Order: sequence, then C-alpha cells, then structure tokens
Amino acid sequence: QVQLVESGGGLVQAGGSLRLSCAASGRTFSNYFMSIMGWFRQAPGKEREFVAAITWSGGSTYYTDSVKGRFTISRDNAKKTVYLQMNSLGPEDTAVYSCAVGNSGNLNTYYDARRYYSWGQGTQVTVSS
Repeated sequence: QVQLVESGGGLVQAGGSLRLSCAASGRTFSNYFMSIMGWFRQAPGKEREFVAAITWSGGSTYYTDSVKGRFTISRDNAKKTVYLQMNSLGPEDTAVYSCAVGNSGNLNTYYDARRYYSWGQGTQVTVSS
C-alpha cells in the first residue's frame, strides 16, 4: 500500500504564502513514475474540490481555475515528494488539504477523486483576514 503524509499546513494571514509537502512511501509505490499525484481540499460545509495534480514521469501539471496563477505544484522524484506552493492566499483557501496518488492513465480525468486509490490524512490550512 502507498503511504502519503502531508505537512506544511498552518495559519497565515490573507496575502501570505504557504508550501505544502506530500511524501510518498511503501512498496506499492515502486512504480511511482507511472502514477499521478493530486491535491484536493475540503472547506467546512463544502464538497471536496480538486486543486492541482502532477505526473511523476513527465511533470505535467493541472490546476483548477480558482488557483491558477497563485498555486504551483511540483515534485522531487528522488525524494518522492510533491509540493504545493500557495501564494496570495485568501480566506476562501481555508480547507483541509489532502494529497492522493492515482494511476497516470487517462489523464483527462485528473480532477476526478475516484481515480485516486490512496490518500493522506490531510493538513489544515487556515487563512485569516
């Protein structure tokens, strides 16, 4: 089984920045280069929302419209870690952020949480005004 551990969450003021990390491990992740890593978030009283995704092999990135230009997803293949750099944060970004791993096939469905088979516990991001 793939184990994912998020870190980097916290409390920041509006306009600030934060960088989240997601470290992957486990023997099931031996072929990680064939997978896709995604970030999702869920705010209080709202549905889970896709944020960003990246493929391990080619580094192709995908973003939801609400974070384009503000968030940047990246990966360190050697460390098997995915990062989410978040800039110009606002209260609307407050949520529990979770990373997940899925098969890299059918990349047109990168936004679909159902394609991801392993999830981290999540890290809280709170943006105050």
